This record gives sequence, structure tokens and C-alpha cells, in this order.
Amino acid sequence: MARLHNHRHPDGLERVILKKLPKVLLGGIGVPLLMAIFARLLPIAGTANEVAKYQISVDIMAISLFFMVLSATFTVTIGCVIVMLMKGPAYVADAYELEDSEEPETEEKEKKGK
Repeated sequence: MARLHNHRHPDGLERVILKKLPKVLLGGIGVPLLMAIFARLLPIAGTANEVAKYQISVDIMAISLFFMVLSATFTVTIGCVIVMLMKGPAYVADAYELEDSEEPETEEKEKKGK
């Protein structure tokens, strides 16, 4: 089978999104990790109990953000792969010329034509 027009077509939206997902995943891992690190490097002023409570709250938020981004990235990846599989490659099927007519063929016309 011949490829359509024998040249490369621009990527569809699903491929563009798939190319951006690693950056999104790295950001989704990096930002919560940096939040947890900065909560320990730059503690708030207060008692030891308040600082520990603050750090635990930041950790919980960082973990929840990480899993939210991970699940969203995974879901979007599955959607893009499904769309890519459904679209398939751009091939041209056998191109048959279509005889255009103003009215549909009937049995009487077919008998006259023979």
C-alpha cells in the first residue's frame, strides 16, 4: 500500500501530547519533591511540634500532588495510545473512480444499457 502523497504528515494532536508528557511527568515529580525539601531547609518559626506539623502537612500535599500528576499523566497516555491505534497509519486505499450521476441507477436503466 502506498502512503498518502508519499510524504510525512504533521503529527496529530495525540502525538504532540505524547511528546509533552515526559516534561509534565518530570515537573509533577520535581515540584512536590522540591516542596518537601524546602519545607525542611527553610523551617517556619515556632515550637518543634508546630514545625513537625507543618512539615508533615507539606509532605502530605507533596505526595498527593505526585500521585495526582502520575494518575493524570497515565490516563492521558492511555487515551493518546488508544487514539493512535484507532487512527492507524495514513494509507490510501485503492482509488476507484466514481461515476457521478444526477439520479440513482435503476433496473430499467441497467437493462437499457446492456
